[in-house]
Amino acid sequence: MIREIRFPSQVVRRAKSIRVLLMDVDGTMTPRYVCLQSFPDGSVAEMKMFNAHDGAGVKLAGIMGIRTGLITGRSSPATARRARESSMEFVMQGQPKKLEAYKAILTRAGVTDEQVAYIGDDLPDLPLLERAGLAVAVADAVVEAKRAAHYITTAAGGQGAVREVVELILKSQNLWKKALPMAIA
Repeated sequence: MIREIRFPSQVVRRAKSIRVLLMDVDGTMTPRYVCLQSFPDGSVAEMKMFNAHDGAGVKLAGIMGIRTGLITGRSSPATARRARESSMEFVMQGQPKKLEAYKAILTRAGVTDEQVAYIGDDLPDLPLLERAGLAVAVADAVVEAKRAAHYITTAAGGQGAVREVVELILKSQNLWKKALPMAIA
């Protein structure tokens, strides 16, 4: 059974002002696993699993004028590729202390904290969750991230949580029905 999520009115109010959607990667765009494969020659390859609905949602957000990006502590070619495929504008990898990257994006985008939504799941996300106009923790986030959030998704990280936030923003801004035909084009 599919059910529509009813977003709390105070969260809808915050979402109406959002112009930039930023997110963490591991545990937010992906499940909480970092998959490393070692080979006999001593090399290691990384594998990440991204949710197709999340990617389509991020792309749709961009089409509808919501600028998107990621800030992550790790650097990964898989993350860079997924960001390109989703048409993300801001891609900040290798940022264990994420606040400086966040500030740089706000300056580049010409927006205030109140115009930014940030989705995270763990302790390094706390400084951004505490500043963002719409702070979102995924369903399986650590308790500290959930406490800092204005909204906790019903979906876990890597399981549609990002898409849920895109829908929240677009529906709050009365753009969802206008967005639907864009998703097909």
